[in-house]
Amino acid sequence: MKYRDRTEMITLILTSASRMNGVLKTKIMYEAFLSFSQLKEYVALLLRNGLLEHDELKKTYKTTEKGLRLLKICNRINEMVDAKKPNKDEKIV
Repeated sequence: MKYRDRTEMITLILTSASRMNGVLKTKIMYEAFLSFSQLKEYVALLLRNGLLEHDELKKTYKTTEKGLRLLKICNRINEMVDAKKPNKDEKIV
């Protein structure tokens, strides 16, 4: 597996938690390919910054409106970067 930066891992977590009814920690962990210690670190960061919310009763996590806006921005940036990548047949000058 290639090296993933913080932004990519945050994007994967927010995407996983963006379902209507929220998701459990284990679902996020498996979908984002994170260890439990990584998950704890990132979930705490996202909760502190208001990008993720926790439902104590259901034990689920859900992406907030702020988190959805960030997710949209990250996806747009990735689209722009991918559009600028040269094909493998093209030479970089």
